[in-house]
Amino acid sequence: MDAVRVSALRERLTGTGWLEAVGGFAGSLRRSVERRGAGELLLVGTEAYEPWHLAAHLEDEAAWSAVPRLAPTLLRHAPPAAAPAHLAHGLRRLTGAGRGATVLVVAPGAAGAPLLERVQDARRRGATVLALDGADPTTSAARGGLAGHGGLGDLAGLAHERLAVGTAAEEPFDLAQHLVSAAAGQPLGRRSALGRLADLAGRLTSAPPLSRW
Repeated sequence: MDAVRVSALRERLTGTGWLEAVGGFAGSLRRSVERRGAGELLLVGTEAYEPWHLAAHLEDEAAWSAVPRLAPTLLRHAPPAAAPAHLAHGLRRLTGAGRGATVLVVAPGAAGAPLLERVQDARRRGATVLALDGADPTTSAARGGLAGHGGLGDLAGLAHERLAVGTAAEEPFDLAQHLVSAAAGQPLGRRSALGRLADLAGRLTSAPPLSRW
């Protein structure tokens, strides 16, 4: 992704409300990890999709913004036995997630019942659940609240805050993750969504390669 493409996206998205939605979601993430009593940030994808790049960018934002709790713990559905320590955390970590923890679920497709069950359990124990998904925001369940009066429901129904990118959106799912991480690293109330996107353009074209991930 180069600066010309990001600049074109900035112009196309101005006035659509999409950047404001990204900024609002990123602000919720930032507030969740900075609130009093906040615990760890647990980042989890689906069985078919692991959000490696979002994990890396959030870790960088944590360092740049001096907000250590923005650095996530990436949870994997089936980490191999020989995986390095930071890539060896399984879904079992969700079992201990309770009040103070933030669970960020990234799901371009269906989340799957096993993951939803664990996320619902974490929410019931007091964890804050955020969702970045590829569902159509006009047809998915309303934000917040458990669907079916205590039943499993879907990811939209489990999340306290949700950003639906939409399967038909021109903006690719990876761009949404770039924007969320960049916006989360900015002090709350200091920058507009357009300013965050301009900042992202500079970072994407000048930042060194990410190596730990």
